[in-house]
Amino acid sequence: MSKPSDTELVLLKQLWSDGRLSARELHDRIERNGWSYSSTRKTLDRMAEKGFVRVENLHGINTYLPGIDKVETFASLIRNFSNTLFGQPAGLPAAAFAGNDILNDEEIAELEKLLEQFDEEKSK
Repeated sequence: MSKPSDTELVLLKQLWSDGRLSARELHDRIERNGWSYSSTRKTLDRMAEKGFVRVENLHGINTYLPGIDKVETFASLIRNFSNTLFGQPAGLPAAAFAGNDILNDEEIAELEKLLEQFDEEKSK
């Protein structure tokens, strides 16, 4: 899986939080300084091509849903970050996300399990 860019993550986090949104709703919620609506649409189009979002037509309006799982995406990003920073896949625990609203307690536990699985696979 290719990893989402920082801009794509902003859009994904909003979709993970709110669920189905139109491009206009999504654009209005992210409030990017100097970012045009057409930039939001173009980014969503690229994300759909990559499979990061699903596009569904609802009453004649294209709506967007996450195409990738939040916890699996975060696990992959943490693993890549750790690998880049430390030169090995082990490292940053999922508990680092505690105390914010990005992940709930269940998702943190799921993320911990995925990271442990990555470490076990790497050890083999």
